[in-house]
This record gives sequence, structure tokens and C-alpha cells, in this order.
Amino acid sequence: MGNPKAFLTVPRKEAGYRPIHDRIHDYGEVEQTLNTRDRQEQASRCMDCGVPFCHWACPLGNKDPEWNDALYRGEWETAYKLLTRTNPFPEFTGRICPALCEKACVLYLTTGEAVTNRENEGAIAERAFTEGYVTIEHPIRNGKRVAVVGSGPSGLAAAYALNRKGCEVTVIEKNEAAGGLLRYGIPNFKLNKKIIDRRIDVMQQEGIVFRYGEEVKSVDALAEQYDAVVLATGTPTARDLKVPGRELKGVHLALELLSQQNRVLAGMDFAPDQRITAKGKHVLVIGGGDTGSDCIGTAHRQGALSVTQIEIMPKPPVGHNPSTPWPFWPVIFKTTSSHEEGCERRWNINTLEFLGENGQLTGVRVQPIDWKPNPEGGRPIMVEAGEPEVIKAELVLLAMGFLKPVHPTYPANVFVCGDAANGASLVVRAIASGLQTAEKVMQKKSDYSKQ
Repeated sequence: MGNPKAFLTVPRKEAGYRPIHDRIHDYGEVEQTLNTRDRQEQASRCMDCGVPFCHWACPLGNKDPEWNDALYRGEWETAYKLLTRTNPFPEFTGRICPALCEKACVLYLTTGEAVTNRENEGAIAERAFTEGYVTIEHPIRNGKRVAVVGSGPSGLAAAYALNRKGCEVTVIEKNEAAGGLLRYGIPNFKLNKKIIDRRIDVMQQEGIVFRYGEEVKSVDALAEQYDAVVLATGTPTARDLKVPGRELKGVHLALELLSQQNRVLAGMDFAPDQRITAKGKHVLVIGGGDTGSDCIGTAHRQGALSVTQIEIMPKPPVGHNPSTPWPFWPVIFKTTSSHEEGCERRWNINTLEFLGENGQLTGVRVQPIDWKPNPEGGRPIMVEAGEPEVIKAELVLLAMGFLKPVHPTYPANVFVCGDAANGASLVVRAIASGLQTAEKVMQKKSDYSKQ
């Protein structure tokens, strides 16, 4: 701990976002960066707590006090080595992680100004690539062959760890490029896809083989060809909204828009009748989570006339929620960069019907509702709280989450990780699951060797 009083004298300073009038006209990353001096000064605010709750809150178990201290001292390479002991992809989490560690920071509890761990992490990762701290390793092979199905964050993490342990790893991906939701779900204005390409190039140089455009037909057959199979196929089924008018043109699942827009930016062409665009339209986003927020930002960049977001649940508390006390993640009102760009937000709104003319969406009939405690316990009961109304919309985006996959019984050498195992969650949790699954694979192989 280089400066034991920095947390008293140095206020939290975030890099912030590019000006709204500038960023809504392109898909470049919205977040800015601090200069080196300010970044190291921010790292000095870490108090090296006796009980580091940041470490407890992070699914990866990142040792924030250690690499923050190295960063403060200007020892960037040491900071990167400390960081990647627990996190193989800090360039991803440094951009898109909600920073569970920061909400568990003691400074967040005492002053409301946590250490800027996420931004510090991202800065360390970028310095590492710029200065050449990211080295190519060629581990001694152990003779084991592993197939990883899916190349989202959990699949990449499992492949990375198993390769480093000496396995020959083949990643099988049904899409045309690696990344999963990192590439096809998260907009470029939050994560430039060159960042993914850069990491995939490193993994390929280390010996990992990527096969694209392949869909696994039989897991059992694949398990016979490899010593182990890791299924990291995510949550491919989005939660739909089966109300009258769902078939109208203009009603889409959120990922239909997001994945197509990312593919367009990658150079792929779509026929006019296949193109999903908000240009010149009133847009309604149904769902109040991060995916809905990503739809809002994308709609603005496509040229929407207006954007409205509705959520069936109540508005979260502002600032503090007694139901989720420190050091737990606080379920509170959140405003993203996309919300700042312009959006009417409403809560306790139930969708009744999609309205249209000649097969084309023109509006959505909704109704204000309220929630009452269920006398039998469990989920609260929804009750009407107002008269139905119509929200004008030519494009509706359904961003209501994903269904947890149900898996059959697999052979003993098949492992499931990430969202495929746990349901939709955070990228950082998916990475942690991939690393944990790699350990299980190695332990299983050890068991086999004892037989």
C-alpha cells in the first residue's frame, strides 16, 4: 500500500463517456480513458483492506489490492501479471463488467466512492498489449484432447485454461467468428470487436484450434472422439412474449437486432426485407435490463425517432436498497450511457397486445399494473392499476432475458459450463465458470489415470 492516506485526499475520478452529440453518430466505444498520471492516482485510493470484500465479491477472486498497488507504483507489467493470475481476459471485463467488486469496496460503503477497479483493470490490459506484456506461451502437452463447444466467455476461458494445462484444445463454434455474446450480443459501442480478435489471435498462437461454422449434431459422438468435451453453448433461447399480434412485422427479439447490427458493422450484407432497423421509427423496448439498454443505444445510432422502454417490475429504489445491503450487489435504479442518450422509461407496465395494419406493427396496447403480496408466499400477484393505453411503435424489441437450458444426461467426460449450466448471467461469472470447469476436467482425467 503505497499511499495509506490517498483514500482521504484523492476523490474518485471516472474517465466518463464521449459527448452524446458525438457518440450517437457512430459505433465507437463510448467510454473514454484517463491519462497515466490520473489512472495511477486512482489506483492509490485502494486501502489494501484487511478483509478485502472486493476479492470476495468478484466471481474470479481478483486480488484488486495487489494489482492496484503495483499500478499506483507504475509497475504496469507486474500489475498485469497479478491480474491475469485470476482473470485471463481483463480487456473484456475492464469494459463490460458491472464491477461487483466496486459495490463491495469499503470506500463505497463509507464514502459512496469506490476504487475505480474496472477502469483500472481495463487500463492495465491495454498497457499490456501496447507494451508487449502479453506473451505467447507454449505449454508442454499432456497427450489429452479436449473439444470446447461454443466460444463465448465461458468457452474461451475453459479453452484458455485447458490449453495452459497442456491439453490439445479444439473450439467448435457454429457462428462465423468467435466470441458468442461478446461478439453478437454486446454492441460495438461497449466492446470493439477488434478487442476480441486480438485475444483470439493470441490463443491461436498458443495452439488452440478454432473451427467455425460447425454445429455439433451429437454430443455423445463428439465425446467418443475426445478425452473430454466442454459444452459452453450459452442460453440460445430468449424469453418470448406470446400475446396477440406477436406475428406482426416489426416485433423482434432483442438479439435479432443486436447480432444483425454487429454483423453489418463486420461487413455482412442483408437484403432490405431482412434488415432490422430503427431508422425513422418510434421504438419500444420491452425489458429493463442490460440487453434492453443495448437496444436503446443501437436504436439511437440507427436513427430512431423516439425510444421508450417499459418494464413489468417496479422501479428499483434510488441510491440504496435495504433488501440488498453492502457488500452485496445493490439492486437499485441504474442509468446507462444509452439511457443518457434519450429514452422514456416506465415501470409496472404490462403488455397486452401488439397492434398493426396490413401486417405491420403500429402500436402496443399496455396497461399499468401493481404487485401485491401473495398470501401463499412466492411470486407476488399482478393486479390492474390503471386503464389500458396504446404506445405508438413501428419497432418492438423484446429484451426479457433468456431461458435456462435443460440438458439430457451426457457421458461422464462431458462437462457443461457458463450460461449453459447456470442460466443467463454476467460475463465475469461465465469466465469464472469456464475456469472452474477446466479444473473439473483435469481432476476427472486424474481420476481416470488412477483406474
